[in-house]
Amino acid sequence: MLEATGLMVFYENMLALNNISLRCGNRSIVGVFGANSAGKSTLMYTLSGIILDIQRKEEMAGGERISVFGEILWQGDSIGHLKASRRARMGIILCPERRRIFPESSVLENLRIGGFLASRKQRKQTLEYVFHIFPKLKEIARRPGGFLSGGEQQMLAIGRALMAQPRILLLDEPLLGLSPLVQVLLVKSITEIRQQRGITILVTEQYARPVMPIVDYAYILENGASVMEGDREELLNNPDVRSAYFGI
Repeated sequence: MLEATGLMVFYENMLALNNISLRCGNRSIVGVFGANSAGKSTLMYTLSGIILDIQRKEEMAGGERISVFGEILWQGDSIGHLKASRRARMGIILCPERRRIFPESSVLENLRIGGFLASRKQRKQTLEYVFHIFPKLKEIARRPGGFLSGGEQQMLAIGRALMAQPRILLLDEPLLGLSPLVQVLLVKSITEIRQQRGITILVTEQYARPVMPIVDYAYILENGASVMEGDREELLNNPDVRSAYFGI
């Protein structure tokens, strides 16, 4: 279980996260919805530990000062001080916004890179599973990542994250810029990953319509703060949420 309490992140004097608290129970799908600049990616960077790497690089380069406050618990243990690499070894894996695959490496090479920390048996079994859930990737396994469509790149990004053996998978806007047909395919895949692999999933999106039907619980962010939360039915039946995130 991943839990965060009172998360606050400042970029110089700009408040990016304002007292965010959330909880992801085992084998659940939790959604975080909000407009651009609501703080979704900063939240994912903070939970995964990447914010500490960004903070360190900015300090070394004399760039903007980044301050992080609050507590992050993983299975009851405090991990807010741990590097991203340590959290990844614990099973906290981020699939970042805009895919960020290696464009000059093939699909297969990208997946193998993702499995760097896994055992040989885990790599073999997970690769088979990735090709099962995304059969298109098997067809184009030798194609460079840079030559894939947006939907294929997103499948590859999720597959690469699965190769890292996540216990919780952080999906940052996986549907961004994709066609409705591909969005439906990916949402179906997310539910199957939870059901078949028992992986907890935290997913952020700007538009709630495709993802809300599959989440167990969700949070609404505005200007870095959580302004609403509830289970799927509560939010689907809330007129403010329906108007702002479903257009109805």
